[in-house]
Amino acid sequence: MVAALGAVWCAAFLTVGAGLEAFAYLFVPVGGAIATVSMRHLARGREPGRKPEGEPGDARWFWRAVQGAVAVMTVGYAWLAVDMLTHADEVRTRSMPAPAAACVAIGFLIAIGALARVPVVAAGGTERWRIVLDRAIAFLGCSAVLWYAGLAPMLSAREPWSLQATLLVGLGLLVAVGAATKVSYIAGGPVDRVAMRFIAAAGGIPAGVVSVLAVQFGYIASVPAQAIVMPLAPLLITVGVAAQGRADRGLRREPVRGGVLLPYLAMILIDVPLIAVAFGATLRWPVRVVLIAAVVVTALVMVRQYLAYRENDRLLRTSRIQEERLQHEAAHDALTGLANRAQFRDRLATALTTSGQTAVLLVDLDDFKTVNDLLGQAVGDRLLIAVARLLQEQIKDEGLPVRVGGDEFAVLLTGPGTDPEGLAGRLLAALAQPVSEHRLLVQACIGIAVAPPGATVDSVLRDADVAKYTAKQRGEAGFTRYVDGMGEPVLAHMQLGGELRRALDNDELRVVYQPIMRLEQQRMVGVEALVRWHHPVRGVVSPAEFIPAAERTGLIVPLGRFVLRETCRQAAAWLAEFGPDALEETGLNVSARQLHDPDFVSDVAAALADSGLPCERLILEVTESAVLRGQQVSRALYELDRMGIRLALDDFGTGESSLSLLRAFPASIVKLDKSFVDGIEIDDGQPAAAGARQAVARAVIQLAHALGLGTVAEGIENPEQVTVLRELGYTLGQGFHLAQPMTADGVSRLLAQQCAATVSRPPAGADRPGPR
Repeated sequence: MVAALGAVWCAAFLTVGAGLEAFAYLFVPVGGAIATVSMRHLARGREPGRKPEGEPGDARWFWRAVQGAVAVMTVGYAWLAVDMLTHADEVRTRSMPAPAAACVAIGFLIAIGALARVPVVAAGGTERWRIVLDRAIAFLGCSAVLWYAGLAPMLSAREPWSLQATLLVGLGLLVAVGAATKVSYIAGGPVDRVAMRFIAAAGGIPAGVVSVLAVQFGYIASVPAQAIVMPLAPLLITVGVAAQGRADRGLRREPVRGGVLLPYLAMILIDVPLIAVAFGATLRWPVRVVLIAAVVVTALVMVRQYLAYRENDRLLRTSRIQEERLQHEAAHDALTGLANRAQFRDRLATALTTSGQTAVLLVDLDDFKTVNDLLGQAVGDRLLIAVARLLQEQIKDEGLPVRVGGDEFAVLLTGPGTDPEGLAGRLLAALAQPVSEHRLLVQACIGIAVAPPGATVDSVLRDADVAKYTAKQRGEAGFTRYVDGMGEPVLAHMQLGGELRRALDNDELRVVYQPIMRLEQQRMVGVEALVRWHHPVRGVVSPAEFIPAAERTGLIVPLGRFVLRETCRQAAAWLAEFGPDALEETGLNVSARQLHDPDFVSDVAAALADSGLPCERLILEVTESAVLRGQQVSRALYELDRMGIRLALDDFGTGESSLSLLRAFPASIVKLDKSFVDGIEIDDGQPAAAGARQAVARAVIQLAHALGLGTVAEGIENPEQVTVLRELGYTLGQGFHLAQPMTADGVSRLLAQQCAATVSRPPAGADRPGPR
C-alpha cells in the first residue's frame, strides 16, 4: 500500500508539482515501520521459523535478525527523511547524513550476517570443498556483473550519486547475491527456500532499479526511487516472513537442487563485459575490475574441475571395486570363501567342452547337524570354515574346491593325470584328525564321478551324488567311484523314502510284537514292539529296507513317534484286560536320531499320559552306537531314567565300549546280541572251543548280575541254545524258536491262554535289576 501511495504521489509531483520533493523520503521509513509492525503481527501466536515441539531446525534467530535489520534501517531512513524535510530547499544537493547512512549500513550488515549463518547442504570432504568453490564462483561472478552493470555506472554518471547512496546500493546488491547463492544450496533446513528468494528480491530489485534510475535520469530519479522502488523492500521482506510461516505449517514445497547450475550461470554473466570489450567498449577501470574477477573465477573453475575429476576418479574406482566384490560374492560362498554352486556349474560346463578328463568329488560331512544342535551354529560355522581351509590345503592347484551348500562340498578336477581316488584318500586321512579350534572329529563320505564322453553337467553331478549316497550307505567314512548301474538301487532306495512319507499318512504301517519268554517255563513275560510296512504294491517291506531310508530322510522321528504311541496304547489295553501280572514289560527300539530330537522326552511323557500306562511298564531299547552320540543323547537318557522308564542296552557286546557303558549309562537291562547266541550250543567234543563260544555270554551274565542288571538273550533259534543259556544263568530270551513276531490280537490270545492255564510263575525280579 505504501508503494502504491508513493506511486500516486510521485505521479502527481512529476506532473503538476504537488507537494515538496522532500516528501518522497517519507515513504521508505513509513514502509519500514509498517513492515516491522507487520512482522511482529505475523509472529504473534507462532513466530516465523519456529518448529513445533520436538521438530528439528528452529530458524527464529534468522527472522529476528531480519526484523532487527529492518528496524535499524527504518531508523536510518527516518533520520534521512527528517533531514530532508528540514532542508527542503537543498534536497537535490544534500547528501545523506552520516548517522543515517550508518544505521542503514548496519541494517544491511545484520541481514548479511543472518544470511551467512543460514545452513546449507551438509557435506564433508571433497563435496564440502566443491560446494565452497561453487558458491565462491557464483558469488564472485554475480557480484562482478552487478558491479559492471550497476555500481560502476553510478560512480561515472553525469550526475553522480553520493558515496553513501552508492555504498547502500552496493550493500543491497550484496544482500541479493548472498541470498541468491544461499537459496541455491539449501536442501530443506530451517529457513524456507521461497522466503529466502523474497529476501534476495528485497535487496536486489530496489538496488538494481535505483542504480538504473540513477544512471539514466540523474538526481530527479531520487523521487521515484524513494517513493516507489525502495518501499518495495520491506514489502518483499514481509511476504518472505509469510512464506516462512506457511512452510512451518507443513505447506513447504519439496526442495529442488538448483545450485548445480548457478556457477555456470555466473560464468556466462561474467563473460558479458568481456564480450562488450571485444566489440569495442572502452577498457576503463570498472572493466578492469571485471577482468580481474573473470581471471579469479576461471582459476576457481579450474580448481573445481580438478576436484570434480578427482571425485569422479574415486567414484569410478569405488564402482569397480564394488563391481568386483559383487562378482566375487556372486561366484563364492559367503561363509567359507570357496567357489559356490553357480561357479561350480559354470566351470564344470567349460571343463566338459575343453578338458580331456574331468572328475567331480562330492564330500558330505557326517553328523554335522549333531554339531549344530549340541554345540551351536557358531561352532558349526567354524567347523565348515576349517573344512574349507583343509580342502584348499589338500587340493592346492590340482582343482577347484567348492561349497555346494550346507555341509556338502565338492572338488572339480580337470586335465590329464588327475587322480580323484588319491585325492579322496588324502581328504579322508586329513579329516581323521581333529579340525577347527574346537578340535572336533568329523567323518565324511565322498562320491567320485569321472565324466564319460558326451556327459552333461547334470549327468556328472547325478553320478557323483549316487556314488556319495552309496558311500554313506556303507555306514563309515569312505569314498566310492561311480560305475554304470550303481544308480538303480540308490534310486530305488530314495524312492522308498518318498513312499514312506505317504505310508505314514495313509496308515500303511503296523506294529507287531515279539514275545519275551521265561526260558524255564516258556511263559511270556514281555513283548518287544516291531514295525512292519504293508505296501499296497510291494507287499510287506522288510524293516532292513525302510528303516535306513527313514533314518536318512529324518522320517524315523515321526515313525518312532507312531510306534511309541501305538505301543503304549496297546500295553495299557492289555494291562486293563489281563491285569498287572499277565505282562510285565513292553519294549520298543529307539534310534539315535530320535534321541537327538529335543521333543523326544516330552513325546514319551505325552504317550504315557495319554494311554495311562505306568512308566515302569515301558522299556526303551537303545543300541551302544546311539548311546555314544553326544551330550544331547546322554541328557535325554538320564531324563527318561529319572521318569522311571527302564532302559535296555540292545545288541550288547557288538560295540567298542560295552563294559564302560554299563557304568556310564543308566541301563536296567542288557540284551545279549544274537551274534553271541549263534553256535553257542555246538558240541564238537572240544571243550576249549565250546568254552570260547560261550565266553562272551558267560561274561555278560556275570557282569550283569554283579551290577544288578536284568538280561535277555536275543536270537534263540533252537532248544539246544535254550539249554545252554539256562546253564549259563539266563532266564529270559526271545527268538523265532520261542515265539515269532505276532499281531496284538495274537499276543492277546497268548495272554488269555496263560491266564486260563493258571501256571504258577517264579518270584518276580529273579532276572530283573533291584531298586536303583
